Amino acid sequence: MTLAIFDLDDTLIDGDCASLWSAEMAKIGWVDGESFLARDHQLMALYAQGELAMEDYMAFSLSPLVGRTPEEVAFVVEPFVEDVIEPLLHSDATRCLATHRKAGERIVIISASAHFLVSAIAQRLGIDEVLAIDLDIQHGCYSGNTQGVLTYREGKVTRLKQWLAEHDESLAGAYFYSDSHNDLPLLKLVDNPRAVNPVAELRRYAEQAGWPILNWR
Repeated sequence: MTLAIFDLDDTLIDGDCASLWSAEMAKIGWVDGESFLARDHQLMALYAQGELAMEDYMAFSLSPLVGRTPEEVAFVVEPFVEDVIEPLLHSDATRCLATHRKAGERIVIISASAHFLVSAIAQRLGIDEVLAIDLDIQHGCYSGNTQGVLTYREGKVTRLKQWLAEHDESLAGAYFYSDSHNDLPLLKLVDNPRAVNPVAELRRYAEQAGWPILNWR
């Protein structure tokens, strides 16, 4: 079955769900708003430059969840997705998803954000297949640590190849939609790369490679 693979942040949605979640945690009092959001901004600037150590960002962003149960977090995430994320979904993205569904293709979201966020957003989009950063749970609560290979840069390729083997799928004819130069390892791997609202570095590469450039605004 042909795969239609999508990045999430700044691709399907107009924003970054991890930073938006940081703002939500500040809003509900789970973090000190001013200092936490300042640090989030610093780390996301490194991400934009392709210089972020994702382990550092996850250690920072997961610290407010330590000792909280998945159920407690999900209780807050559900209205967050409805109130904050849904209005940011690109209408062109939803039409693209519908086109792939109509063609009978298998849709997968692969994201460098935490699984509990990505899966909640995917559920709203009617997407079951999600590859994201998995979190460690100890004694029924989040420990603040991650599990396995992080779905970031080359890690997306590693995790996707694992998923392909587990599901007896291949990348033959696959599509991958992304905005970020951090996703070049996977974009180069698929038959049908698509640069969506690309950052400058990805736009330059896509133009040179002759890849389609999509403006979902």
